[in-house]
Amino acid sequence: MKKRTSKYISLLLLLTSSLLLPLSAQAQKKDKETLKKEYEASPLYQGTSIGVEVAGAAGYLLGGDALSSEIILQTNLKNRFLPVIEVGYGKTDATNDANDMHFKTSAPYFRVGMDYNVFYQKPYLPGYLYVGLRYGMSSFTYDASGPDMTDPNYGGHITVPYADLGEKSSAHWVEGVVGIKVRIYKRFHMGWAVRYKKRLSVTEHENSTPWYVPGFGKNAGSSFNLTYNLIYNLPF
Repeated sequence: MKKRTSKYISLLLLLTSSLLLPLSAQAQKKDKETLKKEYEASPLYQGTSIGVEVAGAAGYLLGGDALSSEIILQTNLKNRFLPVIEVGYGKTDATNDANDMHFKTSAPYFRVGMDYNVFYQKPYLPGYLYVGLRYGMSSFTYDASGPDMTDPNYGGHITVPYADLGEKSSAHWVEGVVGIKVRIYKRFHMGWAVRYKKRLSVTEHENSTPWYVPGFGKNAGSSFNLTYNLIYNLPF
């Protein structure tokens, strides 16, 4: 897990270097004191952006087990602090080939958090590198079903259908985020991010456990994924 996470973070850093640093070298060079004064004089509110995450939907269209996509609304404060709300929808309708278990669910999910612009004193750059934290939650209903089970109390001659339908569950988790945002044309931007997710809690039932949690992914103690966002800076 650590090796794969480091691989994705290294990829993000490489993209940051290739997209931001060459362009920053062409920008007007200013000493640190000038940049600091300009930053201190800048307004608190510096805009709001809206975006959509498309990697989850693309993965599903290419044959993945789950569909996940979200709308992102983020505000820029002093080009440094970036509070964010993410509202998404996740679903799966999959069968485990190993044990023939079938799991189905679909539900919205919500996240709230804050990003921190590492390059906050360099507004002339066409983008920035950021780190952030998220709190996420989802309340959902799921169906779990599988092959008939044999009742051992009757000499193995009686089978019982297994279907745990309409079970209600909820999950809570936190995420650590490392990503970049780059301007591609006027107010249009794109961004990549690596997310490390840590489960806090998930409601289980006597006969079944959720296999997939909307917004979190496959139900495990932790997971990570790579997201890709298309972003528009609103004109206010």
